Amino acid sequence: MDVLSDVIAFMRTGRPRSARVAWRAPWAQEFAAVPGSAGFQVVLTGPCWLLRPDAEPMPLAVGDVLLRPHGRGHVLADRPTPGPVTPACDPADPPPAPPAAAVSADADGPVTVVLCGAYQVDPARRHPLLDDLPDLVHLPAHLGRHPGLRATVDLLAAELDQPRLGTDAIVPALLDTLLLHVLRTWLDTPPPAGTTGWAAALNDRAVTAALAAMHGDPARPWTVGTLAAEAGLSRAAFARRFATLLGQPPLTYLTWWRMTTATRLLHGSDAPLRTVAARVGYGSEFAFATAFKRRYGISPGRYRATRPGPD
Repeated sequence: MDVLSDVIAFMRTGRPRSARVAWRAPWAQEFAAVPGSAGFQVVLTGPCWLLRPDAEPMPLAVGDVLLRPHGRGHVLADRPTPGPVTPACDPADPPPAPPAAAVSADADGPVTVVLCGAYQVDPARRHPLLDDLPDLVHLPAHLGRHPGLRATVDLLAAELDQPRLGTDAIVPALLDTLLLHVLRTWLDTPPPAGTTGWAAALNDRAVTAALAAMHGDPARPWTVGTLAAEAGLSRAAFARRFATLLGQPPLTYLTWWRMTTATRLLHGSDAPLRTVAARVGYGSEFAFATAFKRRYGISPGRYRATRPGPD
């Protein structure tokens, strides 16, 4: 079982949204902070700077990818010291291209084109891996690096530039692929020795093997001993390594994963509660309901009643 794929599949709610936006210099656009979302931008053409209140202006090159995993706001502009800034917009609903307030009187000003959008994250299913990500994930467009990411960006830009039959199905799939490539690239950089957290855990074969086992079969009656066997370590060594890297004992994470899986089953299927309970490792509906209410403060039945309608 691929833990990273699970993170994407379980955490997102609704359809990811994106748009291809163009501005003619001089311009500056604020992107609002949106709690519960992860926003991204990809520079396709033209000059672009990232401006944040807590950091120096950052020049961006064509092909650079930005991910703001915690939904914090920022400004994009054509220069490090811009003039008036166009008021904030949702990262997933950028203004038409180009925004009237950002159009230069000089028709010869350089045009910047940015691919931008956002993923809405269900707070009940937000994976702790996202909390470990830095405030900004910046992947520079070095020639020959990240070929999968570059190919996905090209496909997505082409679909948004010239929509065709099937675009409504292709774009959400490409957005999920884009996020996977960004996270994979971040995880592919080995963390410094002694580092803890999810980047370190997913670069540790023993812990990754145990995580894959839990994700692959949450209903199995796992113990620290059986998980240690999956990891190829003694019980004590495994428990110590897991807790050191992830800040919690393995069975605590297992319970969290079971409850997270349950929320998806409750919102995504009409399976009886006893079936949901069995699929996440509980021998009775009562035991499952007790654990679920302890975690979320609401019964499984009432949680299912909050299921959102079709997008």
